[in-house]
Amino acid sequence: MKIPYGELAALGTALCWTMSSLAFTAAAKRLGSLALNLIRLLIALGLLTLANAARRGLPFPIDATPEAWAWLSASAVVGFVIGDMALFRAFLLIGPRLSMLVMALSPPMTAVLGWIALGEELKALDWLAMGVTLAGVAWVVFERAPAAKEEAPAGEKPIRGYLLALLGAAGQSGGMLLSKLGMKDYDAVAATQIRVIAAVGIYSLLFLALGWWGHVIRGFKHTSGMAFAALGAAAGPFVGVTLSLVAIQHTQMGVAATIMSIVPVMIIPFVILINKERVSARAALGAAVAVAGVALLWI
Repeated sequence: MKIPYGELAALGTALCWTMSSLAFTAAAKRLGSLALNLIRLLIALGLLTLANAARRGLPFPIDATPEAWAWLSASAVVGFVIGDMALFRAFLLIGPRLSMLVMALSPPMTAVLGWIALGEELKALDWLAMGVTLAGVAWVVFERAPAAKEEAPAGEKPIRGYLLALLGAAGQSGGMLLSKLGMKDYDAVAATQIRVIAAVGIYSLLFLALGWWGHVIRGFKHTSGMAFAALGAAAGPFVGVTLSLVAIQHTQMGVAATIMSIVPVMIIPFVILINKERVSARAALGAAVAVAGVALLWI
């Protein structure tokens, strides 16, 4: 029996992103989301440098081809910078619930991009599994949202928020495609380091131009905030993103993206234990639907 490395890596990615979202939520309350955006990448870059030095004897990916650098750097611009910034802005305009519902479009977008650019064809059962999974995820996101707190502030135009959330979904899908084009059979940890180097460079220039470095410097002085940021960076940009690249190396992008999208489902046990949050029976049923959809992808 063939071991489904890609699907397992995608499942590991979802778990890592679940843990990083919890850690980053705690860190953002202490550091501010502005500073955290760059701090998380700086910490991840340090971890990736140490990991590559220990594993490969190369602190930096100097053995990567210029083509790999170009594609992976482009994926960082599309995913880490444009996609993330658009999504964070959408959170402010239409709230996390509606933003995440729009983000559920990312897996089918990824599957279509994989088919057009790479010739990756999904079976009818895969498309069915994707639909079932995303329906379950959307159900969970919708059910778990507080009633009015997460809606757009008065005076904002929701259409702009929806468009930004859609741009976030497109950024995630496009970043995945560009990563696969650049990585091929190259080491996933080193490929992640290239993406993070590019993202750190762009964010650093942006922060310099806008005078935001003061937020970062103040953030470095907050002990508990940095502890949560380090935990989130280890689980997210370090291990999580690396596993996502392993996933798309070993399976179709649409399948990987669908499994990675179940973070809102995987986070339920954590919010019950940590936040003592009560989860409705309908949300639990939505989670079961999503899990069933993921199970179909393994058939």
